[in-house]
Amino acid sequence: MTFPDLSAHSPSTELAAADLPAGGAELAAFIAGKLCHDFISPAGAIMSGLDLLEDPTAQDMRDDAMSLIRQSAKKLVAHVHFARVAFGAATTSEQFASAELQGLVANLSEGGRATLDWRISEGLTFTKAQARILINLAWMTLGALPTGGVATITARREDDRLLLIGSAEGNRARLKPEAVTGLKGERLTEGLAGQWIQPYWLWLAVNEAGGRLDVASDEGRVGLISRTPA
Repeated sequence: MTFPDLSAHSPSTELAAADLPAGGAELAAFIAGKLCHDFISPAGAIMSGLDLLEDPTAQDMRDDAMSLIRQSAKKLVAHVHFARVAFGAATTSEQFASAELQGLVANLSEGGRATLDWRISEGLTFTKAQARILINLAWMTLGALPTGGVATITARREDDRLLLIGSAEGNRARLKPEAVTGLKGERLTEGLAGQWIQPYWLWLAVNEAGGRLDVASDEGRVGLISRTPA
């Protein structure tokens, strides 16, 4: 695939918060909404399981209820661990190992239709900023495969640049219009904000790292590549 530059700004341009399509309290509100959306489904499923356990007429479903609670709690914990690195700074780690980041993405994608093919050496480590870019890029790559396929994640260093590459291959590989808008670093004018905020956050993370984000799309394939200073 050919990667056209979809960056809205040159990587050498430093943007003030006032110049960003979304920043400050507005950006925080978008991210909070995204996290609430991610957390509510497994949290609600846990409550449904507890209700079944307490229902005297549903004691024959006790095993099913416990299974629902167990699976939903696992999914909720996966979301929290992923979000701490993808969206927050609430971690003492200054360097992240490839295997650790792979686990964050794999745990979140468990049970999904797409397969994660993580081709980054276990020996590689990443800074907080690089880790944030990498797992958001990996999750966006998986998200481009709504009906299944393979999301291949690779990384390499070229001179003084770090290249993080996601390649999604599947019969219906695609990016939603809101995601394309976010990956360009543009404000959403129509569509669903929940589909826009994480792609925009990925663009913002790359931009703040002094890099650029490129996107390519062919039939059955979507590619994302982040280029940042190593």
